[in-house]
Amino acid sequence: RTTKYLVREYVESLPEADQDTFWACVKTGIENPDSGLGCYAMSPSDYETYADFFDQVIEDYHNGTPWSRHITDWDISKVGDNGVLDVTKLGLGELSMRVRVGRNLQDFNLPGKMSKRERIQFEMRMLSAFDALKQKMGGTVYSLTPDFGKRGKKTIKNPNFIDDKKYNELVKAHVMFKDMDDDPYLKSAGISSDWPYGRGCWQSADKQCIIWFGEEDQLRIMCMKKGTRLDEVFT
Repeated sequence: RTTKYLVREYVESLPEADQDTFWACVKTGIENPDSGLGCYAMSPSDYETYADFFDQVIEDYHNGTPWSRHITDWDISKVGDNGVLDVTKLGLGELSMRVRVGRNLQDFNLPGKMSKRERIQFEMRMLSAFDALKQKMGGTVYSLTPDFGKRGKKTIKNPNFIDDKKYNELVKAHVMFKDMDDDPYLKSAGISSDWPYGRGCWQSADKQCIIWFGEEDQLRIMCMKKGTRLDEVFT
């Protein structure tokens, strides 16, 4: 969709200072024309700075209009059978089911523009949140960040760092995401830069909740369960 709405007149209408950032936003779509979207904002303000471009792409993707508004409604009783979403009614048996949402923190650039230091700072910011989750749900933080940089001449160790063997074990179990630097779309967008710094996950003790950090979104929050009722995963 990026190449569909990318026109010379629009780019040339931008102030010169904004053109470099805009090219960073659309670079992956130019280098990977088979991409479904082909663009990433580098910071939250880009959606306003480049609204004439992003609005068209987003409306196309969601089949929306300039007047469309997203309405959040957590009342699950309005879907399925009074809130029951049983896949056996579709002729399916037990499945591995997952519900997930992506989130980003406004204090940081979006992943495509984050520096190595910013990625580490983001991970360190999240540690207190993971500690709070561990008090309620137990679990473990698995980090790919070799260290947290230096304080003077001393390297700051990462207490959650895991080796390649453990990482590959988690990938095989679908707990951890794969090497992002092998993904040409994320690489072009700058999202895989500084791999593996600032990347990892928290997993609850019952293994049903996972939070990825440092992937395509800063946070991917997921609940998963084997069964036949999707509503049980959602709630």
